[in-house]
Amino acid sequence: MREEILEILEKNSKLNAEDIAIMLNIPKEEVEKEIEQMEKEQIICGYNTLINWEKTNKDLVTALIEVKVTPQRGEGFDKIAERIYRFDEVKAVYLMSGGFDLTVIIEGKTMKEVALFVAQKLAPLEAVLSTATHFVLKKYKDHGISFELSDKDERMVISP
Repeated sequence: MREEILEILEKNSKLNAEDIAIMLNIPKEEVEKEIEQMEKEQIICGYNTLINWEKTNKDLVTALIEVKVTPQRGEGFDKIAERIYRFDEVKAVYLMSGGFDLTVIIEGKTMKEVALFVAQKLAPLEAVLSTATHFVLKKYKDHGISFELSDKDERMVISP
């Protein structure tokens, strides 16, 4: 039942316990209890709204930064990851396999602001060996939601 509740909330966090209970054919109180418990256990960490900022007047630049770091003795990558995710500009930090260690996703008002963050805050950190910054030019899909909804029927017409 937990996974079903989570899948429903992940698709639409605006649904209330009553709606979810109806969808799963279980009592509303059971859903409320499960959600409350999952919030306490930090399985549910928050409820966000996904916004397509390109359709607003707000200037926003998103960058993905590849970061190579020296893991800390006894701490691994956790300590440096925590130092990085505490910056307000940082929206996400992921430990990666492959050619670099961390992916850091940040947002700023301009490319210059992002570049200054990397140069003045991220790169100077003691454990950071190198960075490579990639700017997001356009988002097509984010968190499972497509930003490019097409009303056009693209099926081919077949005539006899």
